[in-house]
Amino acid sequence: MKIYKNAVINGATVDFGVENGRFAFVGPTDQPGEDLQGREVIPGLIDIHSHGCVGRDAMDGAAVLNEMSRFYLRNGVTAWYPTTMSAPADVLAAVTAQLPACDGAAPLGFHVEGPFIDPAHKGAQAEAPIRAARLADAALWHHVGLMTVAPEFPGVTKAISGWPFRVCLGHTGCDYETALAAFSAGAVCVTHLFNAMPALHHRAPGLIGAAVQAGAYVQVIADGLHLHPATVLLAYRLFGPDRMILISDSMRAAGLNDGTYDLGGQTVTVRAGKATLADGTLAGSTATVLACVKNCIAFGIPKADALRMATATPAAMMGLNKGAIAPGKDADFVVMDHTFTPVAAAVGGRFAWL
Repeated sequence: MKIYKNAVINGATVDFGVENGRFAFVGPTDQPGEDLQGREVIPGLIDIHSHGCVGRDAMDGAAVLNEMSRFYLRNGVTAWYPTTMSAPADVLAAVTAQLPACDGAAPLGFHVEGPFIDPAHKGAQAEAPIRAARLADAALWHHVGLMTVAPEFPGVTKAISGWPFRVCLGHTGCDYETALAAFSAGAVCVTHLFNAMPALHHRAPGLIGAAVQAGAYVQVIADGLHLHPATVLLAYRLFGPDRMILISDSMRAAGLNDGTYDLGGQTVTVRAGKATLADGTLAGSTATVLACVKNCIAFGIPKADALRMATATPAAMMGLNKGAIAPGKDADFVVMDHTFTPVAAAVGGRFAWL
């Protein structure tokens, strides 16, 4: 058993032990161990929606995932879902064919975002593969952990109950009734709430109103660009920390400088950290989940809740044994310095100073 001493967890100084990749105990012990010297320890962050970083993209294939995983770990993420873009069926089959073990954050499955979406709400996605997509294509894809679909796409709502992965609704113009039917069929989440969907209207509540009614999870990009801080607070008050999930929706420029990048075959320009297509459409973010946690705290959300929305809540939605520092949970944790910056981390109990 590996013992860790003098950790600050939820405001209290405690010791904890890790054995066989899981937390064994949290509390005082006389046994010697790694002295964390009063540093704060948080559960590892979980990013269920990230396209890319450090010049790499999930669409580049398995060979780049380890480099990406190392970046995520340096930024407090211990588990993530590489997120694809709308593309021809054979391309997505090749991209999702392998899910390699990585020595940084653990990739747990692919988030297939499209192509079963509404072309009118495609955001920064390419339109041609959306027009050509068929529901049968989904059988060609591998290691899928979750998929984002538009419920008005022909046949989607009927297919949801038979799919063996979590289903999120997004990139859609659906009405309230269509969204409710999809949630009733088994959809569990809304992808990047408020973005790539109609606004909430008092006579046409749409997907957002249906998500409230259904008690769905919602993904929120709290980078300060996709949503006004007041809108982030609105989402928090509507859904609470047990249903709101912070995501990065990051693209290749995360961790790099401004410049020109590719996203799903489209040119993206990044200026002052803001990624857009030529027409001004937002094209993912350059943020990390940790940055979104810090933003939420700055917006007025309690720190414990901001952390929960990036740890326990995505773990609950995905059915993971993660997201908390408690006996029996997977030993994914991050050691922070006094500026709330990661200085060490463990994935499945494998500990290293960063």
